[in-house]
Amino acid sequence: MIAQPPTSNTPGTPNSPQQPSRSDRLKPVELLGISGGMALFVALTILLTTRDLMLAAIALGVTFIVALVVIAMFVLGMKPNASEQTDLDEQNGH
Repeated sequence: MIAQPPTSNTPGTPNSPQQPSRSDRLKPVELLGISGGMALFVALTILLTTRDLMLAAIALGVTFIVALVVIAMFVLGMKPNASEQTDLDEQNGH
């Protein structure tokens, strides 16, 4: 018979699930919003200068993707603070 882990998830136990905070849940939306704002700015600038809708649409798409990738690289390069490191250690079972 295989031993089953205890199912009680009382607060304070090392395996208790923690709900992410509101800012943690909205972080991806913030990054998408920043990328979208940058893309919209570039597209509007090109649209107002060239009056070419297709060129503005291409610039919007390219700028959105490039900005999203650059912001994601910056986020990946950040070191976690003490609370994030504790959470990562708990998830890894250390």
